[in-house]
Amino acid sequence: MPRCVVVTGASSGLGAGLARSYATPGRLLGLVGRNAARLEAVAEACREAGATAVTGVLDVADGTAVQAWLGGFDAVHAVDLVVANAGISAGTRPNGELEGIAAADALIRTNLLGVVHTVEALLPGMLARKAGHVAVVASVAGYRGLPDSPAYCAGKAGVRIYGESLRAALAPRGIAVSVILPGFFVSPMSRRFLGSKPFLLDLDTAVTRTRAGLDRRAPRIVFPRRLGLLMQAADLIPAALGDYILRAMPFRIRPE
Repeated sequence: MPRCVVVTGASSGLGAGLARSYATPGRLLGLVGRNAARLEAVAEACREAGATAVTGVLDVADGTAVQAWLGGFDAVHAVDLVVANAGISAGTRPNGELEGIAAADALIRTNLLGVVHTVEALLPGMLARKAGHVAVVASVAGYRGLPDSPAYCAGKAGVRIYGESLRAALAPRGIAVSVILPGFFVSPMSRRFLGSKPFLLDLDTAVTRTRAGLDRRAPRIVFPRRLGLLMQAADLIPAALGDYILRAMPFRIRPE
């Protein structure tokens, strides 16, 4: 089991759940998030469980800051596992207004480049040690673009492909890579989505399934499995039919 674990987006949702899951005596956690108060609350809960928790209030879209903090952390503590989880959401607004350039830019910077910044900051140390585990959080939305959230889907598709590419490249060098592809689960992000949420899971189940996959270093962790299969199938059928089906599943989002 990893002795030192880094989790980004650790102030809420899946990241906070995973931080608490890994909080055991003797384990060191590096927790990264943007909201200082929420992040410290998660860190304190981890400390009460017996872990040592160090926090970094960072925006993963800021590559320079991420490199400085994570690079310095790894130089002292030698990270065994990083879960690049931080992400934001946006999409078509309830009034039909599209994402727009500002939202699309923020989505790609955080959801895709934020993952790259996180992983690249820690790869040199892992490569030098010839050991480590990288986990990136994509989404089942990365299998097939949804009409109401093109930039969100593009970012998550990018994370999926980035992780798949890294896994093939790094396995011979002693580093495992897991690509996590969740569907809907109860979280602050999912509560902003309007419309149906097929196969919705509670947060504890999402954390349990993610942790189980990470513990066995699974190359892909997909849940709910049925939704993942449906999204893959939507990419295999004729494009026009897939577009027709997905248009019937509105994916509108409530502004923050």
